[in-house]
Amino acid sequence: YCVEFKTESLSHHCALENRPYARWMQYLREGHTVCVACQPPAMNTDTQRCSGDGHNADGGKILHWEAVGNSQCQGTWKKIRQLEQCSCPLVHSFIFT
Repeated sequence: YCVEFKTESLSHHCALENRPYARWMQYLREGHTVCVACQPPAMNTDTQRCSGDGHNADGGKILHWEAVGNSQCQGTWKKIRQLEQCSCPLVHSFIFT
């Protein structure tokens, strides 16, 4: 499954990232919708959920995220909805880890 979030805030460290494999962090923006896929190995085999997916969060709850590979690139987002059939666009698509 996938979860759509609206980015509420992010640290300035994301924009400073220039390593080739991590340049995607430069494109994160407040107010953008991002799509995050939950798949193995991040998915818990017992619950069939990914940690941090906002399962019990309504649309008003602010949740925290952190980019893999740069712990200083972090921020907050709000869950918009969960999609059983992932249809994430190539841009602004991520995977839970």
